[in-house]
Amino acid sequence: MTKFIIPCLLSLMVSCAQSNNSVPHPSTASSPKTPITAATVPAGKTVKLPGLLIELGQGYVDVNAEVCLIEGDLEVIACTKGTKEHESIVVIEASAIHVHTALLLLGANSGNPAMKKAINEEKTQWIDLPPRGDPIDVSLVFPDIDGKSVERPIGDFITRSKDQMDEQFMNPKGAKQPEGDEEKFPGTFVFAGSALVDSEDGPRKYLADESGDVISISTFGDEVLCLPNIQSQENGALMWQVDATHLPKIHTKVILRLRPQKPLPKAVKP
Repeated sequence: MTKFIIPCLLSLMVSCAQSNNSVPHPSTASSPKTPITAATVPAGKTVKLPGLLIELGQGYVDVNAEVCLIEGDLEVIACTKGTKEHESIVVIEASAIHVHTALLLLGANSGNPAMKKAINEEKTQWIDLPPRGDPIDVSLVFPDIDGKSVERPIGDFITRSKDQMDEQFMNPKGAKQPEGDEEKFPGTFVFAGSALVDSEDGPRKYLADESGDVISISTFGDEVLCLPNIQSQENGALMWQVDATHLPKIHTKVILRLRPQKPLPKAVKP
């Protein structure tokens, strides 16, 4: 899939700069005769795209970001500018489609966001299909009080929402469970890959660039990365909130690091 989708995404980025049964997925697009893949980039090299740096030799992509929330419930982890900063830990400088392309260049395979599938010909009965895609570890990199760079998994900045915690961890007598029994945030996301859709007046659009859903906790169906199961987006059911204990101050410049959980791609020497 990778060798077909990368050229399509790169072509779309160039054209953008110049100018209900299912949702079309990027893998359905055609590709030129000479695809661009990780194998065309020399081993140990880096590749730059606007707002991010792909470390091919190290197997991760660093995305320029800024802390935009230090208190409140979360629906997303990372969003694009001018979209969901009020419910996201960081806002990134790159476009969502650049993040997608970077992960493909690292050898990660995209799947699909959560979707509904008809189970009868009349299309009156539907089932929910969970998202799928290669697992991706997410972390933040920033300077500590001594100016040294530290990397922390994204779960260090997320905790159960207060309402959810009170409801889940009260025993029948009304006494809370001992500290340490709280459910921890799952640190691994899946590379769902959002989707490309046709546009009436221009090139195809990448849905995550429209919505801002780069890394999502709630299920919207258009995110680049998401949790491996379906999560409610209803305010009363939001399960996670910001834990600012180790989070840098708001507006601090940080690096959002995405690391696919698979062997590094084998590159061809120049």
